[in-house]
Amino acid sequence: MPESSSTSLATDPAGGVAEPTAAPEILLELVDDEGATIGTAEKLWAHQQPGHLHRAFSVFLFDQQGRLLLQRRALSKYHSPGVWSNTCCGHPYPGEPPFVAAARRTAEELGAAPSLLGAAGTVRYDLPDEASGLIEREWNHLFVGLLTDELRPDPQEVDDTRFVTARELKELQQERPFSVWFNTVFEAALPGIREIAGPSW
Repeated sequence: MPESSSTSLATDPAGGVAEPTAAPEILLELVDDEGATIGTAEKLWAHQQPGHLHRAFSVFLFDQQGRLLLQRRALSKYHSPGVWSNTCCGHPYPGEPPFVAAARRTAEELGAAPSLLGAAGTVRYDLPDEASGLIEREWNHLFVGLLTDELRPDPQEVDDTRFVTARELKELQQERPFSVWFNTVFEAALPGIREIAGPSW
């Protein structure tokens, strides 16, 4: 989901500009330790210490050469700005199936739709982010797939993109910061990744 909050100016009937109106709050789906929905919560509140377990998704897309698409998160994002991470990640709207959310957000963030997308399991984690002071307490649905469309990243969401081999990923991780959740979701998704991209991963 988009992380940036915004305000808009409404025009009154007399032609003047009314007071700014806040953007609607973003709600996440809270879950229990078995992944069952138990309610909703505002997004930032759910990520503030001590954190609240909520539903999320992570996407790993590969090109036809078996290279993984990474994105560097936009500097304007309040959570983990400017770090490298997997192809796409986010949170379903309350009641939205994770698969639908994963396909939707991939198109919204990268301007491209997966040509193939499949489920690769789930992983639960509690990962504090020292840089932001926030915490990721997530029940994460994993998806892997193929991408053949041309990328048209949204600059409000994505600062840069890069296709990498397994070796290039390791090199990049030694040189640049990655999201706190990347290694956890990557390792959990590896069986599905190898089905799509081959045993070199």
